[in-house]
Amino acid sequence: MFNSHLAKTMLFDPLQQGVDELYILSAYATPNMLSWYMKNIYHKTASPIKLNLIVGMVPFDNLSVSVHEGFQQLVTSDYPHEISSIRCSYVTDRPAEHGNLFIWCKDGQPKLAFEGSANFVQSSFIGNHRNEIVYECDPMEAKQYYDSVESRTVYCTHAEVEEYIILRPTHPVLDIECNLVSETDDLDSVTLSLVTKNGEPGTRSGLNWGQRKGREPNQAYIPLPSRIAKSGFFPLEKRHFTAITDDHHQLTLRVEQQNNKAITTPVRNSDLGEYFRNRLGLANGAYVTRDDLTRYGRTDVKFVKLDEETFYMDFSA
Repeated sequence: MFNSHLAKTMLFDPLQQGVDELYILSAYATPNMLSWYMKNIYHKTASPIKLNLIVGMVPFDNLSVSVHEGFQQLVTSDYPHEISSIRCSYVTDRPAEHGNLFIWCKDGQPKLAFEGSANFVQSSFIGNHRNEIVYECDPMEAKQYYDSVESRTVYCTHAEVEEYIILRPTHPVLDIECNLVSETDDLDSVTLSLVTKNGEPGTRSGLNWGQRKGREPNQAYIPLPSRIAKSGFFPLEKRHFTAITDDHHQLTLRVEQQNNKAITTPVRNSDLGEYFRNRLGLANGAYVTRDDLTRYGRTDVKFVKLDEETFYMDFSA
């Protein structure tokens, strides 16, 4: 039985046994957790693994737009060298699957498996937010059960996936296309400046973080004042969270750097810089100036907290 160090025990230590594929059946799962795992598997295995995920409770609870689009984005994005492929599927018919299985295989043979209360979500594996109980179980039986469930699933990237599952709004203030449908004044929000005290973007920080020799020039972060970092508004402990933008994009972000001073796109630091340069009408890798922001009509960005892992990011002019 395990109830602590679950990430190490279940997700990382087995890599030292030469396994090459991980099968996860999870009642609930989030793209933030998948993104976190993609980031933290870095340098933990010499050979890339295949990752297979089934989300089990979709027939019962349906799936939010942001979770579905988050999975689609990660599955079709570039993977770290430690991962060769990712497949994500949803159970489509009842009975929904409320159990959780983590099965490690090598050369197609099940070698190690865990079952228990831990969903594939960050609150199960990061920090001390709740207790989970997990047991080792028979890997052959676990894989057989996984296979039986897989026959009732649809890939998240299937062209007609919405014919098989129901998508619901991420939050009552967002409609199905992630547009604002009501005011957000009654929700917690913060506005973060994109310029320094002298009124200019940082020369080698913020939106221009990558403007240094040997760095990818699009690398960027949003400066986070200490008082806001300490307020509890954003998740800390390097947990990943989702930002749904006013122009219908979705970004996976996290708070990091010394004293939690920066909001970044952790899987690929240049994603944030590419996003803002596109909004500003600049070429990839361009140096961002105050004039660029003024011409666009905004020098800050607003975050509205929808839940603990989901935010609405407004950079509308």
